[in-house]
Amino acid sequence: MELNNPNYYNNRELSWLAFNKRVLQEAFDERNPLLERLKFLAIFSSNLDEFFMVRVAGLKDQVKAGFNKPENKAGLTPKQQLNKISEKVYELVAAQYRFYNEQLLPMLKAEKIYLAAIDEWTEKQREFLQAYFTERIFPVLTPMAVDAYRPFPMLLNKSLNLAVVLDAEEEEERRKLTIVQVPSVLNRFIRLPSESDRFVYVLLEDVITAHIQTLFTGYDVISVTPFRITRNADLTIHEEGARDLLKEIEKELKKRKWGAAVRLEIRKDGFDPFILNYLLEELEIGHDDLYEIDGPLDLTFFYRFYQELSLYKEHLVYEALIPQPPRDLDSGEDIFEKAAEQDILLHHPYESFEPVIDFVSEAADDPQVLAIKQTLYRVSGDSPIIEALKRAAENGKQVTVLVELKARFDEENNVQWAKELEKSGCHVIYGITHLKTHSKITLIVRQRNGKIERFIHLGTGNYNDATAKLYTDLGLITSNREFGEDATNFFNYLSGYMEKPHFHYLSVAPFDIRRQFIHLIDEEIRLHRQHGNGRIIAKMNALTDKELIMKLYEASQAGVNIDLIVRGICCLRPGIPGVSDRVRVRSIVGRFLEHSRIYYFQHNGAEKVFLSSADMMTRNMDKRVEILFPILADHLKSRIVDILSILLADNVKAREQDRYGEYHYVKKAKGEREIDSQLWLLNLAYRVKEDEE
Repeated sequence: MELNNPNYYNNRELSWLAFNKRVLQEAFDERNPLLERLKFLAIFSSNLDEFFMVRVAGLKDQVKAGFNKPENKAGLTPKQQLNKISEKVYELVAAQYRFYNEQLLPMLKAEKIYLAAIDEWTEKQREFLQAYFTERIFPVLTPMAVDAYRPFPMLLNKSLNLAVVLDAEEEEERRKLTIVQVPSVLNRFIRLPSESDRFVYVLLEDVITAHIQTLFTGYDVISVTPFRITRNADLTIHEEGARDLLKEIEKELKKRKWGAAVRLEIRKDGFDPFILNYLLEELEIGHDDLYEIDGPLDLTFFYRFYQELSLYKEHLVYEALIPQPPRDLDSGEDIFEKAAEQDILLHHPYESFEPVIDFVSEAADDPQVLAIKQTLYRVSGDSPIIEALKRAAENGKQVTVLVELKARFDEENNVQWAKELEKSGCHVIYGITHLKTHSKITLIVRQRNGKIERFIHLGTGNYNDATAKLYTDLGLITSNREFGEDATNFFNYLSGYMEKPHFHYLSVAPFDIRRQFIHLIDEEIRLHRQHGNGRIIAKMNALTDKELIMKLYEASQAGVNIDLIVRGICCLRPGIPGVSDRVRVRSIVGRFLEHSRIYYFQHNGAEKVFLSSADMMTRNMDKRVEILFPILADHLKSRIVDILSILLADNVKAREQDRYGEYHYVKKAKGEREIDSQLWLLNLAYRVKEDEE
């Protein structure tokens, strides 16, 4: 059967919007505590910002360049994609603000939390805000007039601005335009004095608007229109001729803030039509790029709002998570001694990330350790792993760190870390030309009793202690000799000039991981034809690679049962008669961000289980350095299969995709027990530790 039919595939961008809709559904979900629902509104908005800055911006560039070729899966041209995106985003944003106005604000009021509009301020509150404005806000404001001598300013990406129209009676041109940027250095919300059990807040832009006349003595303010611009923020890095990639990226980062406008957001209530037309013309964007917002612009401020209120309203947030010690490592047990005996599996955030930090930190101070080699993609702002690497270099160990400078929206952070590591004596490399190094691997070389030992950590997630509390990931610590040789060859491949080496166990992208997946799927098809028990389970963040999708369709047509757990984008459509009847696709969006990549092949009972830094995406297969690695120990395989079984049993946070690409909550059978997989795994980690104790 011909598998190139566009009806068999979901468009990548529309599938991403379907994922962000699932994030928005978490804000609507009454089972989530109120402030957590508030945070999901912020996550939805933040996700949408990045989508416009990168994906929409890229499509607009294609349209401007006259590129009309349909994309190779769902067959939509760039212009068709932009039209469908606009239609969907209008619908989602309208739903977001409908919830905000009709449900969220009343629910907050019921908890004595108020977001007070200007016309709701009491006289006492007005007096307080007058003093607050004069002392704390006014000195920071800079009105920017727009006229022949002062052109329209180049406003920062994602900044919140007020367009102020003035009436100049004494001048020939009576209408004057000024832009006032709402300072990002100030807190977006201000708490007003009130009774101790009442939390009354006002927004910074409302306070500025209420006192805007102070900035324009001698002129009358006709209108104030809040607006926000989203710009193209994708970096264009010219690697080929770059003598120093770090300097090239630093140069491009300065340009990011000033890219072409791709979206204009404006407050729906009372905007000035003159301002709207002026902004559309000045920014060179059309009405399709305009979003009239029925409430405050940029709800990402709810992140900080959540943080502040959670200190006082503990009953409105999730119960605090205490990551448990890993099942494979007793409290106080030496991690290297244990890894010398057996492989250690780590499951975050249910199990603590501390052993990973200790793995590097103890190596930094261990006189027997000769070398530490590590890849870093995204790390936290105050990273204990970075500190350990610096200390290791200062202690005279050979430290090699690959810092991926092209990790999107972490470039600036990573440039800074690269400089700090170099100053401490670490050998810092930036990867391979035209590829991002996305693999997660650490190699520690130790000499004991005259013999060299190698310890390796491999993972599905970043070496980031902050996100390890929020992202679900798996990691393996091993002293397996072949893994040690593979890790040594891998780092030599990255740091020197050599062909891709032969590996015992690792499959390394570009290209090899796709080849390995195709081989594994072909094997499952072959064994299914012999024994009739074919089964594939794959968990990942996104599935876009057409070659792999077609291979999964082929397996389905051969009768192999396939369960896909795909958090975000999924271009594969399940349940199509004769094409994907045997494929089920589910997405779990909940308290934690599902981030682990797990690939399971039943293999006629010989069960093959792999973990990876890579999703089944074309960019991961072809344009990134990734690692796929097997789990060898049977008891660890069983544990991972149990995790997959729990995820597949979820009937609370799981949604299933139908044959038309739409997602629906999994229906719970009558009398069936509710299973929230993340809560189940959390409780399982507690129970295991209790049983051991």
